[in-house]
Amino acid sequence: MTTDTIADMLTRIRNANLAKHQIVQIPSTKMTRNIAKVLLDEGLITSAEELKNGLKSSLLLSLKYTGKERTPKITTIQRNSKSGLRVYSGYKKMPRVLGGFGTAIVSTSRGLMTDQQARNEGVGGELLCYIW
Repeated sequence: MTTDTIADMLTRIRNANLAKHQIVQIPSTKMTRNIAKVLLDEGLITSAEELKNGLKSSLLLSLKYTGKERTPKITTIQRNSKSGLRVYSGYKKMPRVLGGFGTAIVSTSRGLMTDQQARNEGVGGELLCYIW
């Protein structure tokens, strides 16, 4: 699993949000399914379902909007750790995104989780991205 797949996923979500699309299709991998699960648990997307098409499968993410003007729930997705520069953090020094209003997705030895969950469980890991 490379971070290029993560970057592709984040870019597709960012572009779909800017264009105010209802759904976005991304290639399905174990990492993208886990990121989609974290986004679903945080209430940033409405649903995530997997489409199987032979050997290739993809995820359909239903984006969440609020209000009459359809302002996206996800305003910014910022990729943090890259293949050329990995960013790690222990649970004691885990950054708080926007003072706790945002979310960091962390890849730990216990799987993908938010920064808050990692702090509560006392595990550190690789900071994949920030979302607010």
